[in-house]
Amino acid sequence: MVLSRVLWIVLFLCLIGELVSWSASSTAGVTTSDAAAQDFINRHVARVRPLEIAVGLAWWEANTTGSDEAFARKEQAQNRLDAALADPQVFADLKQLRTQGGVQDPLLKRQLDVLYLQYLEKQVDPELLKQITAKANAIEKAFNVYRARVGDKEMTDSEVRKVLRDSRDSAQRKAVWEASKDVGKVVEADLKELVKLRNQAARKLGFRDYHQMMLHLAEQDQNDVLRLFDELDTLTRQPFLQMKKEIDVRLAAYCGIPVNELRPWHYHDPFFQEAPAIYETSLDAVYAKVDILDLCRRFYAGIGLPVDDVLARSDLYERKGKSPHAFCTDIDREGDVRVLANIVPNEYWMATMLHELGHAVYTSKNIPQTVPYVLRTESHILTTEGIAMLFEQFSKSADWLQQMGVKVENPESFDRTGRQMRRNQLLIFSRWCQVMLRFEKAMYENPDQDLNKLWWDLVEKYQAVARPEGRNAPDYASKIHIVSAPCYYHNYMMGELFACQVHHTIAREVLKTTPDKASYVGRKEVGDFLKTKVFAPGKTLAWNALTEHATGEKLNAKAFAADFAKP
Repeated sequence: MVLSRVLWIVLFLCLIGELVSWSASSTAGVTTSDAAAQDFINRHVARVRPLEIAVGLAWWEANTTGSDEAFARKEQAQNRLDAALADPQVFADLKQLRTQGGVQDPLLKRQLDVLYLQYLEKQVDPELLKQITAKANAIEKAFNVYRARVGDKEMTDSEVRKVLRDSRDSAQRKAVWEASKDVGKVVEADLKELVKLRNQAARKLGFRDYHQMMLHLAEQDQNDVLRLFDELDTLTRQPFLQMKKEIDVRLAAYCGIPVNELRPWHYHDPFFQEAPAIYETSLDAVYAKVDILDLCRRFYAGIGLPVDDVLARSDLYERKGKSPHAFCTDIDREGDVRVLANIVPNEYWMATMLHELGHAVYTSKNIPQTVPYVLRTESHILTTEGIAMLFEQFSKSADWLQQMGVKVENPESFDRTGRQMRRNQLLIFSRWCQVMLRFEKAMYENPDQDLNKLWWDLVEKYQAVARPEGRNAPDYASKIHIVSAPCYYHNYMMGELFACQVHHTIAREVLKTTPDKASYVGRKEVGDFLKTKVFAPGKTLAWNALTEHATGEKLNAKAFAADFAKP
């Protein structure tokens, strides 16, 4: 009896031992796969993070100085980063980790997926990558140092815009517009070479062309994006054409010409991507008397998203050699966030600074440091553009200005003008984005076609702007984004959809009001919502999953249509 009990105890202990052993073995398998993934990620960060920081710093120096030496350093830094990401053995290890299975931690899986797309783009001949970087760098430098010249006068970008906004002289407008486009002649040959080099790289990776590849690398399907833009075309075409008729009558009257003589240089913006300032009230008059930076500081602080540290590191005013555009950059994903701008006291630059600082707050400033480095960035380029656009809207609101302590002489007129401008601007912008998306798609499909004709065919179809008679110049090449942010522009429009969807959610769920009455001034709960629902996940969620997380729905055009596509 005693022996029997002992035997049973021994057998029971043996069974428990086997179960423990099996459990440990099973757990060890999972742990080993996760550990291997984590080890790969750790080695990636140790190797690549310093190179990414070096690229950010070199980019900043080049764009703030315009010097040959700085651009050379920028190119060298990019080449070093590309070489690290092009390492075929590292890429093979990454592919094996993703295909063999066994990784259980969703955060590790997400990092592997993000890294796979980052490395995939660089799996081409290192010499080809260097050629692409050198060509893009040379073109970008040409843009940065180019200034329109009319007669003996060299003009800044702001001066060009002022003539196109204020002049009643069609001949002067034409001369300035053409001078602003002449940068296209400077870069055309290099740009065509760059397109072919990019296509060469894409085809080596199994893609039809560079445009298809870039959307894939951005976790987008080209056909899905085109379907969305076809829907937007249907949604916006008639409201846009009706609105443009009204604009054309005003522009023609201002310049003393018949409507049928309007040409691209009559539309205030060199690309007609923004609404002409032709309304009853000038929005610029208010901003001529206020401190734009002070408004930005107080507004963002009031919603719990202070930007003083960003502004302290930024480069904000015009000077020769500096990039004439506006950008925001996160140098190290640890809070070193900067804005490059060229502020002048008008509504355009008020909107631009609200926009760029919107990018700034959606960075490692507010993405928790607990998010892994690989994922410590915005979910997608369209989501960061959306947040920037969400804040940009307030520059056209008298209510916003008055809540910020700025006196507006005729707030009712200012608001009527602001609402009309915003609706016009977004309808105009939606059509401009159609041109950019379809032009780049077609350009990469066949860069040897007549790109000048393609450009103006699309401008006439989607923007209803008549091409200049007898002109055969590379006007398409005067758009810097084709070089510096290729296959990107559709994300601006998708960002507008995201902005509208988030704004409607904030109005409904946070402020308990309608979207047209939703004021953010002094409402820290708005910042809390954004930090929790949009910023905190970083890139742990892909863009459509983040949209659903923040708004309860995947990205759609319902909010945009409700705001802007109705009479």
